[in-house]
Amino acid sequence: MNSKHLTASDREHLAKVKSLCCSVCDAPGPSDAHHADQGLHYTCIALCKDCHQGPVMGWHGQKRAWLIRKFTELDALNVTIKRLMTQ
Repeated sequence: MNSKHLTASDREHLAKVKSLCCSVCDAPGPSDAHHADQGLHYTCIALCKDCHQGPVMGWHGQKRAWLIRKFTELDALNVTIKRLMTQ
């Protein structure tokens, strides 16, 4: 599947993920939709800017927020899915 081609259901799912609070630190949304596996939109994780791209705390930085909470991407994906299921 072409990761650039988004179906209507892909866009709807991503919008729901972005509406959630952060799956790592619980910061209120809107959140970024972090792709645990690039191009697989249904493995997106709701992350605040700091937990996603922050140079110290973020996944794409030193991952300190993740290390403090002993979280992996799979842990955060689990939180995201649980929140989506109870929306």
